[in-house]
Amino acid sequence: MLTDVAQELGSTGTAVVVAFVSMVVVYASMVLATRIAGPRSLAQMSAFDFIATVALGSITATVGLGSVPLVEGLVAVVTLFTLQFGTGVARRRRTLRGAIDNAPLLLVRDGEVLEAHLEAARMTHDDLRQHLRQANVTDIRAVRAVVLETTGGVSVMQGDGDLGPVLQGVRGAEGHAGPTGQLSAG
Repeated sequence: MLTDVAQELGSTGTAVVVAFVSMVVVYASMVLATRIAGPRSLAQMSAFDFIATVALGSITATVGLGSVPLVEGLVAVVTLFTLQFGTGVARRRRTLRGAIDNAPLLLVRDGEVLEAHLEAARMTHDDLRQHLRQANVTDIRAVRAVVLETTGGVSVMQGDGDLGPVLQGVRGAEGHAGPTGQLSAG
């Protein structure tokens, strides 16, 4: 019966079984590799995580469709997760971190939009306003800092207290204190 259905769909029963078994094995290996790699592999994606996700999708598709033998697909999955693990280890080393991750970038400090930083981040005022709205900001003058994070997310900080420790390692935060400014319409 499986052979008849497969032939009706333009395939063979063997090809359908191979695709099914391959996907089950690849899926199980990805779950296992993710468990070994830890929760970092599921956190908000860096550029390297995005690349790995695209590659993993490609591996899954080629193995699932039988374009690549199962063993080669498993080797590719293990290699990819090994590279991700190695990248994670390298990110913990200060000397290698700069080559792997972008440094976070200060976009707003004490209500002042840092135009050069906004431009360096390739963000518009509309993009910034969207992030401020998502953070329930009604007055930019109340914003202590806005940081474009290494993952592409945006952190909006309000309230009192010393921002020094929180902004440590953020490009453009070194001793910057400017007058309170208005977010322009640009």
